[in-house]
Amino acid sequence: MEFLSQMWSLLGLLTILQNVLPTQLLSLLHSLWQSLQDSLTPYSYFDVPEFLGSAAVEPNALYRHVQLYLHRSLLLSSSPPPPRLTLSLPRSSAVSGGQAHGAAPSPPSVSLSPNHSVADTFNGHRAVWTHHADTLQDSLEERRSFSLRLPKRHAAAVLPAYLAHLADAADHLERSSRARRLHTNAASPRGAAAWASVPFCHPATFDTLALDPGLKARLLADLTAFSEGREFYRRTGRPWKRGYLLHGPPGSGKSSLIAAMANHLRYDVFDLELTRVATNADLRALLIQTTNRSLIVIEDIDCSLHLTGDRGLASERMHKRRKLHATSYNDDSSDSDDDAEAGANGDDNHRGKVTLSGILNFTDGLWSCCGEERIIVFTTNHVDGIDPALLRPGRMDVHVRLDACGTHAMRELVQRYVGVGDHEMLDAAEDSIRRGAEMTPAEVGEVLLRNRDEPEAAVTELAAELKARRSAADDLHQWEDSAAELSDGSPTKKGRKGLGWEGKVRILGRLRSLTKSESGRR
Repeated sequence: MEFLSQMWSLLGLLTILQNVLPTQLLSLLHSLWQSLQDSLTPYSYFDVPEFLGSAAVEPNALYRHVQLYLHRSLLLSSSPPPPRLTLSLPRSSAVSGGQAHGAAPSPPSVSLSPNHSVADTFNGHRAVWTHHADTLQDSLEERRSFSLRLPKRHAAAVLPAYLAHLADAADHLERSSRARRLHTNAASPRGAAAWASVPFCHPATFDTLALDPGLKARLLADLTAFSEGREFYRRTGRPWKRGYLLHGPPGSGKSSLIAAMANHLRYDVFDLELTRVATNADLRALLIQTTNRSLIVIEDIDCSLHLTGDRGLASERMHKRRKLHATSYNDDSSDSDDDAEAGANGDDNHRGKVTLSGILNFTDGLWSCCGEERIIVFTTNHVDGIDPALLRPGRMDVHVRLDACGTHAMRELVQRYVGVGDHEMLDAAEDSIRRGAEMTPAEVGEVLLRNRDEPEAAVTELAAELKARRSAADDLHQWEDSAAELSDGSPTKKGRKGLGWEGKVRILGRLRSLTKSESGRR
């Protein structure tokens, strides 16, 4: 009882002193007390506020990293779990989340409750995180923060490596969990360039693509190296971007490959429709609005706009101007400058529109470096229709030719669609492909899709279709041989030059029979 009475007396004295002593003196005494505690404690403490500055308006990226790290790495896996956790589920997630697409509802998020702690271990050292939430005086607003406790003797050595580990883990977690969007440029009533977006839900992955195994492995290796190449691009001074050109006939899987790339990297997709872009300035404004970790796609680049200009005239003007200079510098950007200058001159007749120089600057100019970890993808059915300046390394670094189905891709599609892995009709289909029959993945998929409930019929129809196309290919070769033989002065297979009138009559008869057989198949 005597001890308690002395404690009450001490508390009463402290209350009197707090009311009597000046505020400045109280602050000084509090600081001295804190310094004494800090000198005696074996730990160092580090505060991570939610917002930066006295105005508390700029978000603290490190706070977000800690929040993600604790949520996924500690709170859901620690044993035993913290004594108190906070569960939350926004109303928008519960009403319009995954259930809209028939998927499972979004799980609630888990966070550390205020004034509770959770322990972590890094390189043999124990770190303790505590969540603080303080209500401001005369306000309902909360100031949230995390505090980190580390052993004082090792804090200086442990802290930088631990924060780097935390940032890498949070970055991976954010990338794998964030909702991704498909953006397209929309015409604004005021004429301003802007993006509109919807959730990106395309199901294509590299596991579902019917690609040559070697090509698939090379693409996956290149994409993975790019996404993990932050230090490489920083060390070499290159912008962290990459260009892909996908070319091939319609139905060869270009759009599906783009979706698989986005799903593999977990990037957003910006589908740029050039016909909706009025000027180069609008194109630049759209580029600035794109986010990091994104695919910027221009499909059918050869058909979108007239982008070639008068390259010959442009080149001539450029060389004339060069003669006026006595000296010049030779560096890595000379090709880009030459192409942009030629493009600008070649597009003199297209002022006020998107020009070749605008596209060149979009892919490889200074404005293309306003973000990082972005991939620019062009697609085309006819690669010969694209200006060569757009295709050189630095703009389109990887050229991917997607063609008709090979034997491996055909068998993979049959296995996936109808579950048939071995059948005599598949051997016949393979033989037709080797002898020149061509079907794109889209055409093979359509045959299998309409017979998906009857595997036997699906394989039989596919083999019949490929056989018919093989016959058409053989007929085409005969047409070409016969036309060559009819031409005077053209060497024949036996090395003779030209044919007499009797030989020409025989070849004309052969062409006539080929025409009849072709019309009969149709």
